[in-house]
Amino acid sequence: MFELNEKIRDLTPYDPITGTYTVRLDANESFLSLPDDVRQELGQIASSLDYRRYPDPLAKDVCAAFGAYYGVDPACVAGGNGSDELISILMNAFLQPGDAVITALPDFSMYGFYAHLAGGREVSVQKDDSLRFPADAVIETAKRENARMIVFSNPCNPTGQGLPKNDVRRLLQAVPETLVVLDEAYMDFWDESMLPEATKYDNLLILRTCSKAFGGAAVRLGFVVGPERLVRAVRAVKSPYNLNSFTQAAGTVLLSRRDAEKAAIETIKASTHALHEALCRLAEAYPVLEKVYDTCCNFVLIRTGAADTLHRGLLQKGIAVRRFPGYLRITAGSEEENQAVTAALQELLAADTEKEGQA
Repeated sequence: MFELNEKIRDLTPYDPITGTYTVRLDANESFLSLPDDVRQELGQIASSLDYRRYPDPLAKDVCAAFGAYYGVDPACVAGGNGSDELISILMNAFLQPGDAVITALPDFSMYGFYAHLAGGREVSVQKDDSLRFPADAVIETAKRENARMIVFSNPCNPTGQGLPKNDVRRLLQAVPETLVVLDEAYMDFWDESMLPEATKYDNLLILRTCSKAFGGAAVRLGFVVGPERLVRAVRAVKSPYNLNSFTQAAGTVLLSRRDAEKAAIETIKASTHALHEALCRLAEAYPVLEKVYDTCCNFVLIRTGAADTLHRGLLQKGIAVRRFPGYLRITAGSEEENQAVTAALQELLAADTEKEGQA
């Protein structure tokens, strides 16, 4: 019998929430549907593609559209099948077996997963109760471990906290021989992006995605931005045709509608603010919601010892949110979805309070 190697023997597949729920606020997707004219244009693209031909291996048009949208040189941009593929590529390309990869937890769980598959050695720094990125501790750990890579999301998923540009600059300058992979998947909702300085540092690569603010999660489109020398290496090691033709064309359309996208981002930010305010009011009434964190993203994180119970109760009511040990993460939705999740939480919390009073 063929035996699995030690590297993959005990791995389990990524396990997102599956099933049908009336309200889906678990994956940080945009709650806004694409405008009808955009959908019609994408339909025309799908019907007119030459399906016999391989896609452009350099994804020139969509990388140019990304460069125009964000004001960066397309020569310093490479495309990927979502940020996940790019994280995997970076880990496999820039790490040698045993190289230390520094993470600050909690953060996106796939960093450690891909580092492990690449033969890297994840060294984690734990965040305190504020969940702020511990820049000094990360710098110290990177130097002690002779780290090859530091990777973190900014703003952070799942905490919603952001690290200001000045602190990112300080980190980059403190570890000049360590590659810093800065995942800005949620930066469209904040204003501390390092994209304008992406080529200033020779140890920086920035990740971006169309899955959040742009409402393009289905097409799986991400980008890596950095010095041309590093991006050229990424192009050399990625699969030749990693971005299919439809994704490239769809991304070009999404990135060409600046005014519409800016308006959508402001709508999502307003929804997030409204959800945060509603959850803060619930926390005032029900102390079991220990802390509602401020957020720079399109979701709100709650610390609560009742996370498991509340999560199960919400699922039973047809509402999906994300649960972590001791925390709930709730994506901002439409006004109706925000009202549904807060009303359901209030009902569950009130019922638990009543039970405790009867005990």
